[in-house]
Amino acid sequence: MSDTREERETGRPIVYIREAPHATLPDELKTAPQPIYAVHDEQGNVLALAPNRPLAFAMAKRNDLVPFSVH
Repeated sequence: MSDTREERETGRPIVYIREAPHATLPDELKTAPQPIYAVHDEQGNVLALAPNRPLAFAMAKRNDLVPFSVH
């Protein structure tokens, strides 16, 4: 990960949270009736999936990451 201002100030890596397109989800989640949220690193790699946005943010914070919302 690159050294961003937020990283320097907090000492923690930044991650981005956004709704995952259903086509990109694992087969068992493609039929989920609700949106699934993905936690991405700065290179766009998916680090985790969550059933809702608040949980995605909580998971990031619990793992000492700085979450940002991406639309």
